[in-house]
Amino acid sequence: MDTSHLAEHAGTAGTLFASVFVVATTTMRTMIPLRVFAILTNIVLITTAIPSHNYLVILVQTLVLVLNSYRLHQMLQLVRDVKRSVNSDLSMEWLKPFMTERKCNAGEILFYKDEKAEDMLYIVSGRFRLVESGIELPVGAIVGELGMLSPQKARTQTLECIESGLILSVSYNKVEELYVQNPAFGFYFLRLASARLFQNIGALEQRLAQQTVPAAAPKPA
Repeated sequence: MDTSHLAEHAGTAGTLFASVFVVATTTMRTMIPLRVFAILTNIVLITTAIPSHNYLVILVQTLVLVLNSYRLHQMLQLVRDVKRSVNSDLSMEWLKPFMTERKCNAGEILFYKDEKAEDMLYIVSGRFRLVESGIELPVGAIVGELGMLSPQKARTQTLECIESGLILSVSYNKVEELYVQNPAFGFYFLRLASARLFQNIGALEQRLAQQTVPAAAPKPA
């Protein structure tokens, strides 16, 4: 078989595989298998373009292959980071690559109690305080994540910046997008949010107990 026939058959095979890929993507509901299948498609199209010396296809598919590989790595890393957080310190630092930066000045109110909650915040620097409870949030704290799970999606307290600093924010829509793309992420996120909720309840009960003990102590004779 001469080179021209080989190139012709390779081109036909590439076109056929690309068509199969389009059909297969309609049955895939999550991002990881879609990315894996896309990577396989890129490799096949590059291979079938080599005999015909179709350098444009080779270049384009190589670039898309790199992009698909990076996105697949990013999603797999996200699931690993969430899983690790659930089993260790309940940190949400894994969300940082998906967050946007915002500078805050002292005296600025980031959100008010009862207003609609649309995002969660990660404190990078500065000092922030929940007004109603008087709780000061440390650097590295996440605030607002539980509003995503509440039926009303309303803020339960007012957040004030008391010393200029930097925060990162991520919208609930972005978190929901990550959940749709990968159910494993959604599962671990729910576990993580639930664990943080119980952690907050435990801390609140401990504070109440500390306040109750002195009040209940008997007065000296």
